[in-house]
Amino acid sequence: MQTVTTAAGIELAFDRIEGAGSGTVILVGGAFSYRAFPKMVELARKLADDHGLTVINYDRRGRGDSTDSPGVYDVENEIDDLAALAGVIGGEVALFGWSSGAGLALLAAGSGRVPGLVAVVAFEPPFVVDHENFVPPADLEPTLHALIAADRRAEVVRYYMTRGMGMPRILAGIMRFTPMWKNLLATAPATAHDWAIMGRFMRGEPLVSAQWSEVRVPTLVISGAKSGALLRKAARAITAVLPDARHEELPKLSHNPDIGILTPPAGVFLEKQFAH
Repeated sequence: MQTVTTAAGIELAFDRIEGAGSGTVILVGGAFSYRAFPKMVELARKLADDHGLTVINYDRRGRGDSTDSPGVYDVENEIDDLAALAGVIGGEVALFGWSSGAGLALLAAGSGRVPGLVAVVAFEPPFVVDHENFVPPADLEPTLHALIAADRRAEVVRYYMTRGMGMPRILAGIMRFTPMWKNLLATAPATAHDWAIMGRFMRGEPLVSAQWSEVRVPTLVISGAKSGALLRKAARAITAVLPDARHEELPKLSHNPDIGILTPPAGVFLEKQFAH
């Protein structure tokens, strides 16, 4: 484990997996994710081993071994975190975002504050662009913040999964009896950061090109054919408004992805960007 301290005093923990080639990619996890999450570890290793990329797998603020800013939830702060990581790494970097982490990666790319950024891979950012499937409640933010402030973590997990992510209640209830429950509880307070990223883009309204016009780096948007209609529609919608993006929908892939299916198109795309 290595750490970097941001200008705001947040200590970010990360692992560096060295690849044999050139180019560094920063993995940006989504809600309830952390750097030791098995699929994040597997993704990092495959990008390094199969595509020669050096991979930075970090704990976003409030997760794992990184510190937090309790009660302060602003996407600009997480963009600053990514900028700090990229600054320490030096040279050219790419971002690989998963779910709300994909939303963060795209917003960071549009900010112009991530030094050396050459590309983005966005895996299923959960934009909600119409009212056909699911729209979070209008009062989600104050309700979520109140539950977090009261340290009612089990309720945070259930509430964010069902009302923030649209998971059926029965599936969210089953999570309590799985081995991952303790990790869900540990990362529950950080869901407020995920909502700070995605909330304004989950109101059932179409994405607006002007909001994404500054994302000028080449972008690969990936979705899975086995994922729900909301996520597949979101992938097509964000691709349509980005200046330089293409979309791939992969057979047999879901939002809980088979890393062996997810990695190859992303790895090939990233190799090409670093070869330019």
